[in-house]
Amino acid sequence: MTCQYDLSETALTLRDRTYRRYVAAQPPDSYNPRVAEVSGSAQLHDWIAHAIDKRWPAAQIERIEQLRGDASARRYWRVFIASHDNLPPTSAITVDLGPDDLPRYAKALNLIAQPLPEPPYLNVHRFLSSLGVAVPEIYFAAPAARMLLVEDVGTVALFDAARGNPTTTVELYRLALDELMLFHVDGTRRGDSRCIAFGVVYDERLFAWEMEEFLDYGLALVAPGADVVAIRPELTDLAARLGWLPRVFSHRDFHGQNLFVQEGKRIRVLDFQDALMAPPAQDIAVLLTTRDTARVIAPELESELLSYYWQRSKQRGAETTGFTEFLESYRLCVIQHALKAIGRFAWLERAGKQGYAEYIPHCLEQARRMLVRAADFPRLSAALAAQSQ
Repeated sequence: MTCQYDLSETALTLRDRTYRRYVAAQPPDSYNPRVAEVSGSAQLHDWIAHAIDKRWPAAQIERIEQLRGDASARRYWRVFIASHDNLPPTSAITVDLGPDDLPRYAKALNLIAQPLPEPPYLNVHRFLSSLGVAVPEIYFAAPAARMLLVEDVGTVALFDAARGNPTTTVELYRLALDELMLFHVDGTRRGDSRCIAFGVVYDERLFAWEMEEFLDYGLALVAPGADVVAIRPELTDLAARLGWLPRVFSHRDFHGQNLFVQEGKRIRVLDFQDALMAPPAQDIAVLLTTRDTARVIAPELESELLSYYWQRSKQRGAETTGFTEFLESYRLCVIQHALKAIGRFAWLERAGKQGYAEYIPHCLEQARRMLVRAADFPRLSAALAAQSQ
């Protein structure tokens, strides 16, 4: 059964009109916090009941549980479904896409022309499904109301699965890299201009914008008193070197809390709506080093997985650089991702999103680890290393 789309004006509920008024009142680059009272519980219940009825007429809601979200304005609920037949699943996920489709960097750099014909989630999902990527099935979508009912892929994130049973870590992360090949190899080969991701490039300008966020919000936290004027040219050079790298179709946020493990050790992929063209090592740096991933990925395992990815890429006929060049691109991506994350997490904390500061020391350690391998960013390296004394 294919996904049903409700595009009628009747789908524009009070909740949707409230969102539109809210968005219209915001500055273009402001932080959009979740507005807990945008939709009343009765309206949410009614929308979910409508979606379930459209997909499985004999089914009904058993109960609804709100889930913890992440840094975006999206909201999620797990819906438990009761039915007298075996057609519907026992649960599904309701997604509120929030008031805005574009991340801050896309708006700041005007990377995507607006208005968009459809939410990026739907657009990228269509392309990923054609590649065979294990994204959740969409059961019902109402783009005008910015609401989705999608497959529930479970509760076991890749990071948690590996931490809970370390003997499975190598296998699970190899499976994740196999899934990533569908992006990097198959997705790149089958590039489709109808997919919004192919028009967005992780280029020097975007890398540099993220480094400015680090300088604005993160540097003072991890290196108090550091000379911004002296460090900025090194970050400009880092962005330029990353900008020279070849690019592939990429997830962008391919980490262990956006990947879920199901029975049979099947990896499911979430949070893909910001896909774009990026250096291959960017996704891998995110997978192996983001946040506190070092708790499960030791340097020896990191080396093994990097070798696994490079060898598998060659076997699948991807246009790869030499292994030494690949490792250097990975080192640069880890440094940049760690600094970007520090700036981003510091900004989120200022904006009232709590729980991210705890990851900053982990990110700092990843940056230090890669900086000591070469002498190409001496001022940055000295500033960050000084704080460990």
